Amino acid sequence: MTALLSVSDKSGIVEFARELTSLGYTILSTGGTLKTLQEHKISAEEVAYYTQSPEMFDGRVKTLHPKIHGGILYRRDNPEDQKQAKELGITDICLVCVNLYPFKETIERTDDFEVIVENIDIGGPSMIRAAAKNFESVLVLTDPSDYKEVLMRLKDNQNTLEFRRKMMIKAFEHTANYDCVIANYFNKRFNEGFGERHFIAGRLVAPTRYGENPHQRGAHYEFENFYSKTFKALKGEISFNNLTDINSAVKIASSFNQQPCVCIVKHANPCGCAIKNTLLESYKEALKCDSISAFGGVVAVNGTIDLELAKEIGKTFIEVLIAPQITNDALEFLETKKKLKICICGEEFLKFPKDAQDFKHIEGGFVLQDSDWIEENEVKDAKCVSQMTASCEQMRDLKIAYKIASLVKSNCVVYVKDSAMVAVGMGMTSRVDATKAAIKKAQEMQIDLRGCVLASEAFFPFKDSIEEAQKVGVSAIIEPGGSVRDQEVIDCANENKIALYFTGRRHFLH
Repeated sequence: MTALLSVSDKSGIVEFARELTSLGYTILSTGGTLKTLQEHKISAEEVAYYTQSPEMFDGRVKTLHPKIHGGILYRRDNPEDQKQAKELGITDICLVCVNLYPFKETIERTDDFEVIVENIDIGGPSMIRAAAKNFESVLVLTDPSDYKEVLMRLKDNQNTLEFRRKMMIKAFEHTANYDCVIANYFNKRFNEGFGERHFIAGRLVAPTRYGENPHQRGAHYEFENFYSKTFKALKGEISFNNLTDINSAVKIASSFNQQPCVCIVKHANPCGCAIKNTLLESYKEALKCDSISAFGGVVAVNGTIDLELAKEIGKTFIEVLIAPQITNDALEFLETKKKLKICICGEEFLKFPKDAQDFKHIEGGFVLQDSDWIEENEVKDAKCVSQMTASCEQMRDLKIAYKIASLVKSNCVVYVKDSAMVAVGMGMTSRVDATKAAIKKAQEMQIDLRGCVLASEAFFPFKDSIEEAQKVGVSAIIEPGGSVRDQEVIDCANENKIALYFTGRRHFLH
């Protein structure tokens, strides 16, 4: 029995090789892996000695040889293949353990093109694919976390066809993901991220009980390792819909950096958000915006949940609570809330990945774009186009409202007063309907809108939204501008003594 070991990630390889030799395997190896094994007194034969072909071109060619690929690929149940292998002195390689040059790690640490190119593995993927293709006779490993199970199965004679099939799929996933990273990188470097083909690859985090609805199957995947390493569910099973709502809530709450922001989301849209002096105050103010919709919602807290805040949250049925940290006594208290799910991500403040590109599925394909975000000085540099100017407090509220609006489904408007969202209209087919819907909800919640500010993620096409806003006492408005009727909107703002700012940048979210 011969095992071929050639790994870039050498974690666990010494112990694995030692166990293989004790099971009677002869080990073939190359380069750094061979050196590591020899340093630990593990007997291994160099591939170049076995093939009688030296490594060439600074190691670019090592395992690309018929005696290697023949030993992996020949059909053990085919008499002609067996005869030819014997005639050519080809050894039966029945276990292949390979992982690849660290291409991804390389592009993260350097922009040196020559170094990057040299970290494109050629022989590794070839051996993995060959072993995976011949999985009926060859066991292929690409992940050090599988060493323990493989050894157990080899010792217990459980190296079954079913298990080799499982490892075959994992191997093809490994090489496919590797090639996706390489192709996407070069398209980013030379084609601004939009090449002839774009690849979306994710790793399974966990199946979900179902998808959006009980009759749909679902699962959760990640691009990197955020959800498997940083994001943790402390209580409860996180559902498909929970994950999409968490995404919306944390994106808003974390967009205010280290401020004590609390955001409440229901069905992917915020129904409350506030930034007060403390997280407790922020939660209370966020809840006031729409306590009815908050029932069964997701709450994102940009800071540590203590017992006092936990007790306040416990007064309302919340389905998911997410924060960077939660104290032990707060967790103990909330453990009594049977239907509440609790997650943490981050350290002192909420941490969330910021993907450079965004895509949406459409039937038969997907659309791809650069991710959208509010520039640091976008509100500060906004142009005042009205006679009235905003106070410092109003500018603070305009910035909050504008950031929230950029993360609310279009068409939308967001009203903020004293650093708290007091009304929101979202997902409407006309902007004036969004304006009216927000006002109506605020009135139902008995919220006084006088003195609040208003943000829109896109321009107002008519003055009707401004007219509705002035009826409830809106004092300042921020929007991108760019409508053919901008002057009509400006004139209406001036007539009603409303400060009006144009940012020049739209933030649709569909």
